[in-house]
Amino acid sequence: MTNNKLFKFIPIIIFIAAASMFAQVPRPKHVVVIILENHAFNQIIGSKNAPYINSLVSGSSCATFTQSYAVTHPSQPNYLALFSGSVNGIPDDELPKLFPFKTPNLGAELLKHGYTFAGYCEDLPETGYNGKFAGPYARKHNPWVNWQDAKKNGIPKKFNLPFTSFPKNYNKLPDVSFVIPNQLNDMHDGKEPERITTADTWIKNNLDKYIRWAKKHNSLFILTFDEDNNTSTNLIPTLFVGQMVKGGKYNEWINHYSVLRTLEDMYKLPYAGESASAKTIKDCWISKR
Repeated sequence: MTNNKLFKFIPIIIFIAAASMFAQVPRPKHVVVIILENHAFNQIIGSKNAPYINSLVSGSSCATFTQSYAVTHPSQPNYLALFSGSVNGIPDDELPKLFPFKTPNLGAELLKHGYTFAGYCEDLPETGYNGKFAGPYARKHNPWVNWQDAKKNGIPKKFNLPFTSFPKNYNKLPDVSFVIPNQLNDMHDGKEPERITTADTWIKNNLDKYIRWAKKHNSLFILTFDEDNNTSTNLIPTLFVGQMVKGGKYNEWINHYSVLRTLEDMYKLPYAGESASAKTIKDCWISKR
């Protein structure tokens, strides 16, 4: 092939390479992610103590990942990993010594590329609150607050919202949002099995209408956990529920970085941190023909 002919193919090669950077995953109209606390896969999936969650599992629009793993222990680093592809040097649940962070993260990338984002925390006392605790609200379970109003990769405080701001009209939801129940409703506090049942009921009471809506309006619900019950295995429940989801059990190995990368691919965003080397979740989607 002559040089002239080669040059003619270069734009095509570049286009193909750019297109292949992003896996073939759907772009839902809306995504809502909920993160629960401190329970292993076999404590939840198949348990009579979580009837609502298991009703989702048995549905035709739910993908259940049987080999989904948290990144580490304890809670806070896992929330950071899921949101930014990195634990950001945080090994524990204590208030970070230096914030706001400046590293890439899902919320900032969505906003930078023209999409919308918000985080909704139950019992957050006010929009933009940056304190460590407020009743059963815990900052360690709110990852986006660590980038609040940062000059680089920042998230404006107006997107750090109490759960009371979660829209009743789901068409008004951001493109991607996170929901964090308080520590009484996320399986963190209390005794077994009551804390499981309490959280299960909270999801039914507060998010069932959205989940039903998502199944008919090209939208997605993701349920996952920060970590298991403090074992070395760290196998956690992760569910995808939505109109574009092909129901069933999926056995590939995934972790928080895989979930983040899948969200990034949905919106063709740059990869943050360890999500760059994670595998996109590609096999649970209904193909459009």
